[in-house]
Amino acid sequence: MLISCGLPVSGAWATPASLGRFARLAEELGYHGLWSFQRLLAGREQHMAPVYRSVLDPLVALGYAAACTERIRLGVSVINLPYVSPAYLAKQAATLDVLSAGRHDLGLGTGWSEPEFRATGSRPDPRGRRIEEYLAVLHTLWNDEVAAFDGELYQVPPSTMRPRPVQAGGPPVLLGGTADAALRRAGRISAGWVTSSRSSLDDVARGVQIVRRAAEEAGRDPDLARIVVRGNVQAGRRDDAMPLSGGWEQIRGGAQLYAEAGVTELFYDLNWDPLIGGPDADPVAAGERAEEILTALAPINFGE
Repeated sequence: MLISCGLPVSGAWATPASLGRFARLAEELGYHGLWSFQRLLAGREQHMAPVYRSVLDPLVALGYAAACTERIRLGVSVINLPYVSPAYLAKQAATLDVLSAGRHDLGLGTGWSEPEFRATGSRPDPRGRRIEEYLAVLHTLWNDEVAAFDGELYQVPPSTMRPRPVQAGGPPVLLGGTADAALRRAGRISAGWVTSSRSSLDDVARGVQIVRRAAEEAGRDPDLARIVVRGNVQAGRRDDAMPLSGGWEQIRGGAQLYAEAGVTELFYDLNWDPLIGGPDADPVAAGERAEEILTALAPINFGE
């Protein structure tokens, strides 16, 4: 299992200096990738976790990280696809892939925040058809000499989009979602599934099986299906309901459980630690705590 980490995009540590510093540190420590997430806004009457109250744009932040690093991969978990046209996102993702020399991973979801749907003039439904058409548009714009698509929800007149992504076929697209239909779709038409540690280990293990079975039924190699999990870390205080909580050995033991469940990549996301990603956290203390955690949990220490 690959070990990655969250990029500083939320709260006190989401500053230019911190973003550059921790991107370079993660690369030096051997982390496989850096992951961002999307939150456009929080409704005034909406009950939102502190991590959602102040968030950088995920692709702009990854572009900044690309300029500060050379090898580490750059993923987003996830862009809510109803908010933006597939042609616009195809251009953004291709540009990031070019500027990072082919290091971009694109996670997509359909969103859940009603204020964000209203603010973007979008709706998620029909989810299944929307996702399938969206991915078809991305594919034609990234790959075809003359891109074209005539769907129920999206249309692309015969066009060309340049420059093409560096990665053959375009950045790998992973799909979110926890419903059985979403899991089967991830296995059938995408590079894999991206989820969070808010799901129980049993739910993750079950999801892995559904995704891989769907991939196999679609004539794809199930062993190539990527399973990426955001791991919310609670360092220093053990909670048996949180596998990635407690001391360093307990957290690494929890990571091993995800590996045994079939997860192919786990990223420790410190944005969810209120002492780091909280909007009211002390920036200096947040940086010190983040560096301690990332250093202690670095891949070079996994399995020791």
